[in-house]
Amino acid sequence: MNTKNTRKSGRHFATMAQVDVPQGRNGKHKSIVTAIIADLDRLENGAALKIELAELGDSKENVRSALNRATRKQKRNVATASDGQFLYVWNVAD
Repeated sequence: MNTKNTRKSGRHFATMAQVDVPQGRNGKHKSIVTAIIADLDRLENGAALKIELAELGDSKENVRSALNRATRKQKRNVATASDGQFLYVWNVAD
């Protein structure tokens, strides 16, 4: 904490110009979730994506949660399953 500037102004925290504040959030799962959604867009009916768990970069639970948040935000209906080696993802027909 920059105590020199904050003590003089009576604030607890430093300040900055609002235009310099980063907008939006790119979480650590963004790249894998974006890739999965892009593949789901090109997936034919009756097929599922088969993704090696080692490719996820995090636990399957965390990636599933991130994927769930992203697909709900887009109002998409997808399903997932997994076994010891793979995460399976597919589009669910409405």
